Amino acid sequence: MTWEVLSMIGTIAFAVSGAIVALEEEYDILGVYILGIVTAFGGGAIRNLLIGVPVSTIWEQGLFFQIALLSITAVFLFPTNLLKHWQKWGSLFDSIGLSAFAIQGAIYAANMNHPLSAVIVAAVLTGIGGGIIRDLLAGRKPIVLRSEIYAVWAILAGLIIGLKIASHAWELYTLFILVTVLRVLSYTFDWKLPTRRIEHL
Repeated sequence: MTWEVLSMIGTIAFAVSGAIVALEEEYDILGVYILGIVTAFGGGAIRNLLIGVPVSTIWEQGLFFQIALLSITAVFLFPTNLLKHWQKWGSLFDSIGLSAFAIQGAIYAANMNHPLSAVIVAAVLTGIGGGIIRDLLAGRKPIVLRSEIYAVWAILAGLIIGLKIASHAWELYTLFILVTVLRVLSYTFDWKLPTRRIEHL
């Protein structure tokens, strides 16, 4: 049940996030649907490739495709004057999607009895994969490559699940809230990882 709920939350959040980015870039209706779908399912497809799950299993998620399409349609039909106020929520939807999908990906790998390293990789790829594809298709620098903390929270989720610190439903939902809040705090207060620059001679 936890798996299904997290999948649904992540699908809606990333579909909405992709649709909002497409509208910001002034894509047509087809572009909005493509970017929304790719954002919602891209991370899961990449994860499946790397942990040995047939990519074709993604086509068995009929309900989630319907949910994604409905979410994208709702964003596309939303009044433009109100949608402007929603643009600031794009980062929040992205944070929710990151958290839900990172945990979902980690659970997926853990249930297949993969080692801790694979659980963390599955969490990261599921959490950030769709967002990377979205940003690249929109001609933007992927969020994960910015100095602002992003992928670290997916790593944290994978680590906690891989070490079996959280396994019960209430623990996983608590972890979901924690990761989402940490991600929101990181962009609100501009938390950054250390960086170095190479000076050009």
